[in-house]
Parts: sequence; structure tokens; C-alpha cells
Amino acid sequence: MKGASKYQPLQAYLQNCERSPLTLSFAEIETLINSPLPDSARRQRAWWSNRSKGALQSTAWMQAGYLVKNLDLGQEQVTFAKPPTVYKVQQVNNVIQWNGNLIKALRHHMGMTQAELADELGVRQQTISEWEQELYRPTRASAKYLMSVAEKVDFTYEVEVEANADESR
Repeated sequence: MKGASKYQPLQAYLQNCERSPLTLSFAEIETLINSPLPDSARRQRAWWSNRSKGALQSTAWMQAGYLVKNLDLGQEQVTFAKPPTVYKVQQVNNVIQWNGNLIKALRHHMGMTQAELADELGVRQQTISEWEQELYRPTRASAKYLMSVAEKVDFTYEVEVEANADESR
């Protein structure tokens, strides 16, 4: 079909697949797309990143409902997995305790890059990166704002048993 990405067959394969996680070799992906992967796919981890904009390959697996969970460049294998539909979160004093995976999941749910989420929240892109890497945690004010944004975009999470406020000190 004209205008379709060369990665559309990968997307179709994943959409019809019920397994999660699912590991595919680079050779299997090349067979699916009937074309060799670019050299960068074999050398650069970034080629396999779950970015929501600017990459036809990641658009294919993300639109199929998968994310790259593991990459082994040496073995030339990639593992795709479906993200949970509901995230379990901890809450202290009615404020969600945002961790790196939860922030990244919210960002992907919104279809945003780190820079775009940073603009939405009024923080630097580096701050989003540091949160996602769990170098830092959002402040209480930022956590409350993240909760508000999550609610606005129908990001579903389930609160686990609320921790005692004294435990957070």
C-alpha cells in the first residue's frame, strides 16, 4: 500500500500476536519486513527506543500495543512486551509516589517526548529524564500536578495500600 511504512508488516504481526513478552531475532524481523534492518539497528540501542515521535520503527510496535523491554545487540534479539493496562502505585498522604516507570508510562500514554512532557509540566527535559532514570523523584507539588495530568488524560492506575505518613520521613 502506498505511503505505508516498511515496518507495517511488523506492526501487523505484533497486532495479531497474543504473546507478551515476545522475543524476535533481527533476522525474523527482517523476514517480516522483507528488508534488511539498517546498520544503526545493530549498533545503536537508541534505534530501539520507545519514542513516540520521529521513528517509523517504534511507531510500528507502539501502535501494535508493545514496547521494547529488552535488547541484546550481541545476540541480535529484541524482546517486546505489552505494558500493563493498569499500573499499581503507592500513595502517601493522598499523593501518588511517582517512580521512573510510572512517569515513562504516563508520557507514552500521552504520546509525548520527554521535551513535550517537560513543557506540559513546566520543567526542564533533563528533569523528566532524571525522574525516568530514578535519579530524583518529583517534589510533592510536581507529584500532585502529575496526578492532575494523569486524571485529565485518563491514565489508569490503582492505588496499593496507603503507606503511613511517618514512613515517608
